[in-house]
Amino acid sequence: MVITYFGKQYCKLTLGDLTIAINPPAKDSKAMPKPPRFGADIVLITTNHPDYNGVETVTLGDKVPFVIDGAGSYEINGIFITGAKSSVTLDGKEYINTVYGFELDNIKIVVIGALSDVGTLSPEAKEIAGASDMLFLPIGGGDVFDCVKAYKVATTFSPYVIIPVDADEGLLAKFLKEAGQKNTEMQDKATLKRKDLEGKENYIIPLTAQG
Repeated sequence: MVITYFGKQYCKLTLGDLTIAINPPAKDSKAMPKPPRFGADIVLITTNHPDYNGVETVTLGDKVPFVIDGAGSYEINGIFITGAKSSVTLDGKEYINTVYGFELDNIKIVVIGALSDVGTLSPEAKEIAGASDMLFLPIGGGDVFDCVKAYKVATTFSPYVIIPVDADEGLLAKFLKEAGQKNTEMQDKATLKRKDLEGKENYIIPLTAQG
């Protein structure tokens, strides 16, 4: 599995011919007005906000993604995806935020989404997050977790690997320091297999946003 990060919470996961997009920004996003475009097979949208709900961004040519944008159970291309509710306040407005869990290449992946308070997680969302091998976690502060709160959340759920999102390189450096992982190099992409997780706990993989 190859993980590419584009900024905000916009990520691409690829495994063979399968492409999964996470939280692509819409064309009216102020955070990412010109996000990279590609065709996805599946798109996960945690929050119905322009910074996260750009289905058109990952629709290209004949490739139109299967859209998952809320709580429930889904099966597409042999992948089972479960979503459970939480909530978040963005720009002074309350939104539903969906936490997703799914397995890809024998790795249990959880996307927390735009979250600032674990107290808003439903019991189902907590169960999903607690089963994670890999956790996509916002650390940017403001309307989402800051570095300190994010690391506390990560240690609560104890994944093998953390993929920080919603952050620039300065925040990533701060997050690494908070975790006592100061000498970790930034990566353009992460290529991971199940065996790469062995012996790790709350290990942070900092990714440089690709433009």
